[in-house]
Amino acid sequence: MLTARPTDPAAPLKVALMSCAHTHASSYASTLDARADIDLVVADPDGYGDVVATRIVGSYQEAWEAWPEGPDAIVVTSANAHHRDLVLEAARRGVHVLCEKPLATGVADAEAMVAACREAGVVLMTAYPVHFAPAVEAMRAAVADGTLGEVIGFTGTNNGKLPSQRDWFTDVELAGGGAMVDHTVHIAEILDSMLGEPATVHATVNRILHADTAGQGAETGGLVTLTYASGQVATIDCSWSQPADAATWGGLRLQALGTGGQLQIDAFSQHVGGPGQWLPYGADTDALLLDAFLEAVRTGETAAPSGEVGLRTVRVVAAAQESVRTGQPVVLASV
Repeated sequence: MLTARPTDPAAPLKVALMSCAHTHASSYASTLDARADIDLVVADPDGYGDVVATRIVGSYQEAWEAWPEGPDAIVVTSANAHHRDLVLEAARRGVHVLCEKPLATGVADAEAMVAACREAGVVLMTAYPVHFAPAVEAMRAAVADGTLGEVIGFTGTNNGKLPSQRDWFTDVELAGGGAMVDHTVHIAEILDSMLGEPATVHATVNRILHADTAGQGAETGGLVTLTYASGQVATIDCSWSQPADAATWGGLRLQALGTGGQLQIDAFSQHVGGPGQWLPYGADTDALLLDAFLEAVRTGETAAPSGEVGLRTVRVVAAAQESVRTGQPVVLASV
């Protein structure tokens, strides 16, 4: 097993974006390609053809071999089921990794990915851009400093459109599930950053919306309830319920309820618009995520959101899926 190669602080970092399957690939590619300190190669083995970059190749192998000594880091934006192989190959080569969420489609794969990167001495971060939203940072601070008194619970909503631009999102084999997999993990990560891992998970799902267009077996609506050892309770509405003609893909809102007050945040509140228009401004959370990752690559020290939190949120989703199967709350074995 190789260990991560030291990087030359005076030279551009060599970064390969692996796949154009995820909808974030375009944003990551444009941000990285515009940076003078990054030498970017984009691999588009599935031929999507809609991600713009200076250098695009048609296979993963070409991306691995784009530089004689290989890349310093990769950004994994493939379908969820393909994360594991790409991350394990990066660990084998001593290459740092930023991997899209969810980290894997199952707990065993996520555990293997975290262990391989730890053994190889490479950075593994999970791509949770909303972690860097100013509103989310404000909530973390308010909970930590006692502004809200004793926090009793949270209600979260991460709704979106049916992701029709990339059909694999509704393919349970490639995505690992449907809306519950897609939209539970962002809020689960925010809660993890404030409360740690939940003690129990209880979930219910349905296919009331988009039943005629979503992949077979993919849930399109859901509600996940997390209970913590401290007694705090959080709910996550994780549905594909945004109308198809809405001006934007969806959004993320979270409300904290405490004995001294309450705080409600909207992670994407910084926008202007009217009917059919959505013009965002303010913090670019994708860019902030990439900044944190590239700094981690330079220093060799993993930053949040880490691979470990990615693993914990996969455990939450797996427990939610088990709860749906049994109709009962599921105790997380790791707690």
